[in-house]
Amino acid sequence: MNLHNNRSPSKFLIFVGLSLSVMIRSLTGMPPQIDDTGRVPVLRVNVVERSTKAINYRHRSGSTKVDFAGTALQPKAYGEAKVETKKGYTEIEVEFDNLEPASKFGPEYLTYVLWAISPEGRASNLGEILLDRTADGKLNVTTELQAFGMIVTAEPYFAVSQPSDVVVMENIVRADTKGKIEDIQAKYELLQRGNYTLNIEPSKITPIRLDPKTVLPISEANNAVQIARWAGADRHASESFRKAQGLLKQAELYAAQGEKKNSVQMAREATQTAEDARLIAVKRIEEIRQAEERRAAADREQQAQLKAEQEARLRADAERAKREAEAARATALAQQEAARLEAKRARRTALEAEQLRQQAENEKRELRSKLVEQLNLILETRDSARGLIVSLSDVLFDTAKYTLRPGAREKLAKIAGIVISHPGLKLDVEGHTDNVGNDAYNQRLSENRAATVRDYLVQQGVQSNMIAARGFGESNPAVSNDTAAGRQQNRRVELVVSGEPIGMVTGSVGSLRR
Repeated sequence: MNLHNNRSPSKFLIFVGLSLSVMIRSLTGMPPQIDDTGRVPVLRVNVVERSTKAINYRHRSGSTKVDFAGTALQPKAYGEAKVETKKGYTEIEVEFDNLEPASKFGPEYLTYVLWAISPEGRASNLGEILLDRTADGKLNVTTELQAFGMIVTAEPYFAVSQPSDVVVMENIVRADTKGKIEDIQAKYELLQRGNYTLNIEPSKITPIRLDPKTVLPISEANNAVQIARWAGADRHASESFRKAQGLLKQAELYAAQGEKKNSVQMAREATQTAEDARLIAVKRIEEIRQAEERRAAADREQQAQLKAEQEARLRADAERAKREAEAARATALAQQEAARLEAKRARRTALEAEQLRQQAENEKRELRSKLVEQLNLILETRDSARGLIVSLSDVLFDTAKYTLRPGAREKLAKIAGIVISHPGLKLDVEGHTDNVGNDAYNQRLSENRAATVRDYLVQQGVQSNMIAARGFGESNPAVSNDTAAGRQQNRRVELVVSGEPIGMVTGSVGSLRR
């Protein structure tokens, strides 16, 4: 793979001039881990939030290339990656140049790790970057992600679960990169530098020093075991921690015997096991902290209750002594005061009740007005003493029939949605006709149309016990039947919306329901 440092300033600003909108939060207070001096070490986990661009590599669209640019921490570093989406996974082949040793950022940093960051900010450890003598490194890995950004961070060991804030490289888009550049900023969390220290004396912390004669994986395993111990894994994840120690000792034994392959295998397993132990310990310590906080809160509540009860008893004793000393006069005054307080409470209660009643009435009026506006957007609606009357004209039915037309069903579905969203509303469906035809025919037509509307509203989710239907035939014309326009207005179905939520209880639903 041909590496070249052709980064333009604009691309560098887009991907490297990250919004270190750094919001440092202390997630901490990892509780009770007592050392030999009786002090309580507290593991402080600081998190830095950072953002970058993500690339959607589009499923099975062939291979493409992206570049890597060094950040301010490693400005001379650069790299190139070949990315290819395949069936069920994405393959990444990457080369890096001019990466300085990770230990330059602190004795706890021994290696580099390549990360994939999803648009939602989930970080996935893709693998360790091992440098050769020319400060170059290669990596060939796969990921289940399709849309992601890539960064390189310095880490204490390869098996870390969350990236540190020592971001040394980030991907940048080339002119020939295939894929969709995600517009959203992929925010992700980084562990702040100095995270792997305790509030104990520096003399008690033994730094891991790289020995040229020691295999790098053994140094990483030593780092992982020591960091796990700082996190309390020896106490809170003892089984996994002892296993990690045993694997580390076996790796060191293989190294002493010159069995480098077995030594590397055991050291890497020790690192992974130590990281698992650290995560278990962090979780268990947090559980202990939360349990202690709950116990402390319960103790405080109990003490406050005991204090309140004691104060109440003291006040009662004082009041009793006063009443005994003042005899009849004190009794009379106390009765007078009690009567005054009772009257005051009664007035206050009455005022509060009136305020609540007024508030309820206001809310009902507001809801009523709101419903009128909403229903008027669908069908003509007017407010009346009986309730909100929604009028369905004759044209919403087939001529001389009670079958709903599609337009009528659409409007009724919207009305049903409004009614359902306000539990307690009642509907009276009332059918009316003009005076054309005999009374019996008009009565049946009005009843059938009202029943059709009721049944359709029930199908749309309106509770059947909250809706009634009734036909009035030609008995209740809205206007005179002397003209064609008047007769058309009289051929109608009216929905009467009432109920407690809008302060109108007609009581007709139960009696009219068929």
